[in-house]
Amino acid sequence: MRDIFNKGIIIFFFFFLKQELLLVVFYNIRVCLMYIPLMGFNNFMVYYWMSRYLESTWFIWVSQMNHIPMHIDYDKNKDWVSTQLHATCNVNQSLFNDWFTGHLNFQIEHHLFPTMPRHNYWKAAPLVKALCDKHGIEYKSKTLLRAFVDILNSLKESGEHWLEAYLHG
Repeated sequence: MRDIFNKGIIIFFFFFLKQELLLVVFYNIRVCLMYIPLMGFNNFMVYYWMSRYLESTWFIWVSQMNHIPMHIDYDKNKDWVSTQLHATCNVNQSLFNDWFTGHLNFQIEHHLFPTMPRHNYWKAAPLVKALCDKHGIEYKSKTLLRAFVDILNSLKESGEHWLEAYLHG
């Protein structure tokens, strides 16, 4: 029975990955067919790789500003909700922050309600804040600039740990 189950999982993932690969290939073919006639091949390649570079840089900053600076390095045997609240923080809501982060400035709500559509996080935020107040749990929210500075400080601290461990240890 176990072999049948394992084969089923392998077949499922093979089909799923194959389908995903086809979607990626057809997407890239479509992009090439749309832009190369307009821009020429060389300009298209510059555009394509610059957009990928900017997209990747943006994604790293947006996703990590809510995680890297948080102090959760081991399991402290806390309940799930408390762990989520200590492992993440929000960036203050504003029209710009909502747009720039794609509503992922509500990282606490994202972790508590992962299947909730992102554009509804702001509706859940007051309820989560009230729950935190009721149970004495800190609800962390900071400015966008503070979040960016915290990333740099965390990376500096990690670099110092690395230097201490590998160069001076």
